[in-house]
Amino acid sequence: MIVQNQTKKIVEQKLVVNSEKKDFTIKKETLTNFEKIQKYVAQYGSFATQEMKTYGIPASITLAQGILESGMGYGRLAVEANNHFGIKCHMNWEGKRIYHDDDSKGECFRVYKDPLTSYRDHSLFLIERERYKFLFNINPKDYKSWAKGLKKAGYATDPSYPNKLISIIERFDLTRYDVKNSKRFIAKKIKNNELPSVIHTVKKGDTLYSLSKEYNIPLINIVEINQIIDKTIYLGQELKIPVKN
Repeated sequence: MIVQNQTKKIVEQKLVVNSEKKDFTIKKETLTNFEKIQKYVAQYGSFATQEMKTYGIPASITLAQGILESGMGYGRLAVEANNHFGIKCHMNWEGKRIYHDDDSKGECFRVYKDPLTSYRDHSLFLIERERYKFLFNINPKDYKSWAKGLKKAGYATDPSYPNKLISIIERFDLTRYDVKNSKRFIAKKIKNNELPSVIHTVKKGDTLYSLSKEYNIPLINIVEINQIIDKTIYLGQELKIPVKN
């Protein structure tokens, strides 16, 4: 009897172990590309709409770019750096960096604390650069012209970039995220006397990027008004900063 009871206990222990192994089996996510895009849109659609309300960039365009540039949210830059738009470091970037092969090997890309910050920086990236200013004269509902304009301005080197954006927008009905009442940023240069200004003395840690955020003014306006060459400022320099009433 003693031997039989011991045998029974051993069998029970094996059953428990097998049961535990089964409980801890992790199933990998197996979604089709269509499902991945649907998931992406559901997750970030509200971000794109908010950016359109604030900056006038069509939400459909922002979402399509996010889907394409981030690999539907599964690309390395999106996963490891929260970078959904493939924005590179450039001269004015003071944040964290990640290096990734793109047009060239080991290129520098921006790292964000969360995807929402990436969406906001995408808006600022378009607004603050001279080459994208003509886009804000296009009707926000004209996503086809926006898509072609992004390629014309040099956002991507792929000749099929506009068609890819348009295809994504139409296939997934992304225009439903576009809003009627959004800000229109008319492209024009601010002259020195158009706005009141303050004098800012450059201190340690200041960058053109940080000053544009501090005074809520596009970086390009600070550069133009102060005739800054190569976007370089120096300690003790006095900058004329236009401010809104």
